[in-house]
Amino acid sequence: MINLKNTFGKLKVSQSQKTKMVQDVFTNVAQKYDLMNNFMSFGTHLLWKKKIIELINIQSNDIIIDVGSGTGDIVNLINKNYSDVSIMSVDLNLEMLKKGKDKIIYNSNKTCWINCNAEDLPFDKNTFDHYIISFCLRNVTLIENALYEALRVLKPGGSFYCLEFSKPQSQFINVIYNKYKSKIIPLMGKHIAKNEKAYKYLEESINNFPNQNTLLLKLKKIGFENTSVINLFNGIVSIHKGFKLL
Repeated sequence: MINLKNTFGKLKVSQSQKTKMVQDVFTNVAQKYDLMNNFMSFGTHLLWKKKIIELINIQSNDIIIDVGSGTGDIVNLINKNYSDVSIMSVDLNLEMLKKGKDKIIYNSNKTCWINCNAEDLPFDKNTFDHYIISFCLRNVTLIENALYEALRVLKPGGSFYCLEFSKPQSQFINVIYNKYKSKIIPLMGKHIAKNEKAYKYLEESINNFPNQNTLLLKLKKIGFENTSVINLFNGIVSIHKGFKLL
């Protein structure tokens, strides 16, 4: 019997179907991905990414994993400010990974680009000082599996940071944001990326993703300690953080 417990937008699909469908979306939009991000967020996505890097207490010789690295914004920001750290840039989508590697500005011989799944990372336990996942977790088929993997590969004392779309705290802003997601973003996708369906999926994936408190509970249940959440832009995006203490 096929397991129909996963969603792709509003569709009920099997685990294998969802993974393939999500990857197809990103393969199709890879070349226009950065342009669309700039238009949709009015450039603020880079400010959000800078914020998450500022929050992380990065030290010399730290080993960092950037999961769902996409087109490499996080890698660029880290290498720009910290030249003596090692970064594993991880993405399941080869086209996105290639795009990230090709556009890298602040390159480092300590950066590696690895094609793998967040749910099954090819690294030993207790490997990384910091785990970063930025606008990727809602696209993962089995979110809990990815979070367990995050905890596994972190060193004791290591930190977890997740930047993701979330739920606005103001009802007024939430109403405006919902209209923007449902009407304007797919229209941008149609005319800029030539792929309206991909950006309709974006809206639906945001709607299906756990809100701030639900994700915080997941992190605690899995074993992260000292967890907290920071809302940006009234909660349109949020940063969840936690630590592996043992």
